[in-house]
Amino acid sequence: MGESSVKTLETRTDVSSPEVVETEARPASDRALLSRLRVPRRPRIWFEIVLIAVSYWTYSLIRNAVPEQKSIALANADWIWGVERTLGIAVEQSVNHAVNSVTWLIVGMNYYYATLHFVVTIGVLVWIYRFHPGRYAATRLVLFATTGVALVGYYFYPLAPPRLMNGQSFIDTVLVHHTWGSMASGNLKHMSNQYAAMPSMHIGWSLWCGLTIFAVASAPWARILGLLYPTATLVVIVATANHFWLDAVGGMICLAFGYTVSRTWYGAMPHHLPRHPEHTGPHPAAQLLNRFRTPR
Repeated sequence: MGESSVKTLETRTDVSSPEVVETEARPASDRALLSRLRVPRRPRIWFEIVLIAVSYWTYSLIRNAVPEQKSIALANADWIWGVERTLGIAVEQSVNHAVNSVTWLIVGMNYYYATLHFVVTIGVLVWIYRFHPGRYAATRLVLFATTGVALVGYYFYPLAPPRLMNGQSFIDTVLVHHTWGSMASGNLKHMSNQYAAMPSMHIGWSLWCGLTIFAVASAPWARILGLLYPTATLVVIVATANHFWLDAVGGMICLAFGYTVSRTWYGAMPHHLPRHPEHTGPHPAAQLLNRFRTPR
C-alpha cells in the first residue's frame, strides 16, 4: 500500500510539472521577444536600400491603381475651394498668377517640385543612417507610416489639383513654361494618378525632413534650414497649382499619425532615442524564424 501510494504521487508529479513550466514560460518568452523587437538596432545598408525601393514601388503602384474618379475629384475640388473661401484663405489663385508672371521664379519652382521632394528626403534618410543609427529605424517608421496612411486618403477622397479645375483659371505652370516638373502634366500625365492631391505628401515628406533636421542637428543654421524647407515647399505647391492649402493640412495630419505610430512602437520620439544603438546580439526576428524551423 505504502509503496503504491509513493509511486502514484511520484508519477503525478513527473507528469504535471512540465505542463506548468511550459504554460508559464511561454508568455514570458513572447513578451521578451516583443520587447527585443522594439529595441532600435544598427541598420544594414543593403536591407535598407531594398526596403526603401520596394516600399516606394509599392506605394506608387497602389497610388496609381486607385480609380481616378474624375467627376468626384472635380466635385471635391469645388467643395474644398468653397470651404477655403468661407474661411478666407482661398488665395491660391492669386499666388499662382503672381508667381507665374516671374518666369525664372516659376521655372525654378517647377524643378523644385519635381526633384527636391525625392532628393532631400533620401538625403535626410542617409544622414540619419550615417550619423544617428540608433534613431534611424524610428525615424524611418515615421516616414513609412505617414506615406502608408496617405494611401487611405487617395482611395477614399479623390481630389483634383487646382490646375485641373473647371472655370477657375488656375495656370498649369509646367505646361505653360514647358518645364519637366510634374508626372501629372504633359506627356507623363498617363503615368500618374492626377486626382490624388489629398493629402499632400510633398508637405508630409518635407515637414518630416524639416522636423527631423531641427530635432537632431546641432548647428543653428542647419536647424533654420530644416524649418525653411517645408515652408518653401508649401509656397511651391500652391504657386504651381498642384495643391490647396487644405491638402497641406492633410499631409500634416498624416505626419502626426506617423509620429504616433513610431512613438507607440519605440516608446519615445525618434530624437529622444540613443544616437548609437546598444549591442543587442542577433536580431530577434531571425531567432523567431529559427524557433519555428527547429523541430519539436
